[in-house]
Amino acid sequence: MSATASFRDPIHGFINADELETALINSRPLQRLRWIRQLGMAYLVFPGAEHSRFSHVLGVMHLAGRVYDATAAASDGLLDTAPDSHDRRLVRAAALLHDIGHPPFSHSAEKLFEEPIHHEEMTCRLIDLDEIAEAFALLGNGIRGNDVVHILTKPRDSKEHLLSQIVAGELDVDKMDYLRRDSLYCGVRYGSYDLDRLLHTMLPLEDPATGDWGLGVEEGGVHALEGLVMARYYMFTQVYFNVTSKAYELHLSKWLEDEGLRWPVEPERFLDHDDITTWTRMRASRSRHGQAVVKRRAFPLAFETNEHLSSAERERFEALVPEFEGRFGAENLMISNSAKDPHRLRQARVFARLFDGRLSPMAEASHFIGHLARIDRFRVYAAHHIVEEVGTAIRRAWA
Repeated sequence: MSATASFRDPIHGFINADELETALINSRPLQRLRWIRQLGMAYLVFPGAEHSRFSHVLGVMHLAGRVYDATAAASDGLLDTAPDSHDRRLVRAAALLHDIGHPPFSHSAEKLFEEPIHHEEMTCRLIDLDEIAEAFALLGNGIRGNDVVHILTKPRDSKEHLLSQIVAGELDVDKMDYLRRDSLYCGVRYGSYDLDRLLHTMLPLEDPATGDWGLGVEEGGVHALEGLVMARYYMFTQVYFNVTSKAYELHLSKWLEDEGLRWPVEPERFLDHDDITTWTRMRASRSRHGQAVVKRRAFPLAFETNEHLSSAERERFEALVPEFEGRFGAENLMISNSAKDPHRLRQARVFARLFDGRLSPMAEASHFIGHLARIDRFRVYAAHHIVEEVGTAIRRAWA
């Protein structure tokens, strides 16, 4: 018998799920997310960061409904405003399922699938499982798993493009949830922004160049969107690219390589892997890198560049790497590159509707956003016995 569900969430309060959503939540791909930490290795640095991908996707589903409602109300009939409309249920289902393809430790080890795929492709493969297909067949009322795949990957028309932007765009519910959720559980305030004001000013806007519908804001919402962008910028610099967390991520990747462990791309085998199964194997391993994680004995930082390298500086640093690996031994060094655009509002063609009705690209409507620089930083970690020597050598070469 089908049923509905309600969840008490520390970010959004009560989150209600209809019969289809409840069936999807009870499926193996969704329940597996209870055992995948949202922030990978970050809890070794931020003790409160024990939250899971499961709680995140519930929040994203909830916000997808809120953003849909706000957008539909301002859409002049483009979207159906009924609470049980096809498009609203579709975008909530897509939001709920969007992260089911994450491997253990989330983004920390995403590049180690058996084939060169990303978690988005794994998500699509899991949506093809019989239990997911059966949930849609019984309770979807015309929504199919394939419709969700199109929202997540290849929108078929302008309206699907708009729905896709709600789940996976530059102004999407994924960011809206993880910034507030990660900030709360890490015990920081960097992820705060004015969600209610942002929702109040969001509306669908038609790109004058392509004719595609996308999400934008009224001019009165520009500062609220700036707050979202700034929150994301600080969360990356202070939390996601935390110096110690990155060291543990590197040790994890090197341990997986030592073990020859790759995430299966066949859905049934993939479902057997989560943080717990991986931790169990790592604790039994004698690998240098596995034990560095288990015993919290990461290689210390020997050197780091500034936070905003130019292209020339990046090339110069990369040219130095082989020299130091040859001198100190590649096995004694770990090198991370933390790189991220604070936003891609220009490339994604996100607009603000000005008070006079004209559309302005967001990077022009906001002088602040237009001047944010790309994050691009290298760090070098070294084995404990040579860390001082490595740091001195690199500083001399980099000076």
